[in-house]
Amino acid sequence: MSHGETVETALTGLDLDDDHPREECGVFGIFGHPDAAAITALGLHALQHRGQEAAGIVTFDGTRFHSERRLGLVGDNFSKRSVIDRLPGSVAIGHTRYSTTGETILRNVQPLFAELTGGGFAVCHNGNLTNGLTLRRQLIAEGAIYQATSDTEVLLHLVARSKRNRFIDRFIDALGQVQGAYAFVGMTNKKLIGARDPLGIRPLVLGRLDGHPIFASETCALDIINAKFEREVEPGEIIVVDQDGKLESLRPFPARKPRPCLFEYVYFARPDSIAGGRNVYEVRKNIGRILAEETPISADVVVPVPDSGVPASIGFSQASGIPYELGIIRNHYVGRTFIEPTQSIRELGVRMKHSANRAVVDGKRIVLVDDSIVRGTTSRKIVKMMREAGATEVHFRIASPPIKFPDYYGIDMPDQEKLLAANMALDEMRDYLGVESLAFLSIDGLYRALGEPGRNAALPQFTDHYFTGEYPTPVADLVGEGAKQLSLLAEAS
Repeated sequence: MSHGETVETALTGLDLDDDHPREECGVFGIFGHPDAAAITALGLHALQHRGQEAAGIVTFDGTRFHSERRLGLVGDNFSKRSVIDRLPGSVAIGHTRYSTTGETILRNVQPLFAELTGGGFAVCHNGNLTNGLTLRRQLIAEGAIYQATSDTEVLLHLVARSKRNRFIDRFIDALGQVQGAYAFVGMTNKKLIGARDPLGIRPLVLGRLDGHPIFASETCALDIINAKFEREVEPGEIIVVDQDGKLESLRPFPARKPRPCLFEYVYFARPDSIAGGRNVYEVRKNIGRILAEETPISADVVVPVPDSGVPASIGFSQASGIPYELGIIRNHYVGRTFIEPTQSIRELGVRMKHSANRAVVDGKRIVLVDDSIVRGTTSRKIVKMMREAGATEVHFRIASPPIKFPDYYGIDMPDQEKLLAANMALDEMRDYLGVESLAFLSIDGLYRALGEPGRNAALPQFTDHYFTGEYPTPVADLVGEGAKQLSLLAEAS
């Protein structure tokens, strides 16, 4: 296998998702519903795009907690009635995971659970604590015993060690010690809790199903169960649902100007979700329109890289007047092949998962539109596939600025030395990809697509460090040479 090639890529051929930032995680919680576990499983199914390595659900039946945590997809693990029946109770939280900190092993699968003074506490987390490793080292030095390698476990220890009396005060005390990005959903034997980091980097929404409060990473998780979207959990807000179902909003930390993650709009959020009051699908079409205005080209057909490039391609086509066509067909039903992965079989495997639509591509000047480029390895394969299908010219248009810096807030992005745009100039990237032209959306263009006049350099409206190198919080886990390198990268930008 090549350096950046996953086992699955080697087995199934061209994996277009391999050249995108990996998913984050999805969280869900519901209070007071008699079918809490089943509702949570449905919510997690809608959030499956946010994490596909593992999933878990914890419930409370009024007397004891119940937990089911499994490696693999939600539908493979939580679709059977026998599994749901092992999760009785009217309060539940759930998590679908892609590892950003910690290995993909069962003990890291969330929600995590611990018995504390006063009762049990279960918690799940989307995001990444940028001082998680630092806190972990301190806690272990003081005698803490860790079961997992996930940074989420830090919160359990901080809550357990807090000297405050009330549980919610201990939870607030713990949050006051962590840095980075988080959307936490937790539960005790009396409460359901949702909490969002002070900058609102990671998303969390509040909804209701037949009057029962729900927390979820995205509105699409509410739609699947026909729940009503109420509002977003505000940055820095903690919402506590008590045993009577009443909500209390707490804002224990100083207010800061919100900076939600731009990549939710570029790639992570499902197109049918509403984020920050914006329809994600419409934002992505706006991105495509502005991309066409900023990077005009003469061509015969606009071809999206499925599936994430589709909305931007539609917008690009509408603004440019170049017809939109499905020049790449994706087979959504391909799993791991049982055939021995020899080189010849790998070449055939390209056509198992994605294939060129020759009738659209042959003899045409095409514009490929994708949401982002990370390593660039898969993008080269896409271009080669278009050439073999008869494209006379291939022009690449990227619906985001160049990714030049790593992420430390819950996106599994390669180190800086593996990011194509961090190591090559534009003409070098063009030659590496083998295209006639290559162009990216500008950072101001991305802000305009979101309805802003442009990027406020003094106080950016969004978290955009992967493009700019300007990290919104301290990154305590990068010490010594790591911190020095990060500082130099940011200065160079």
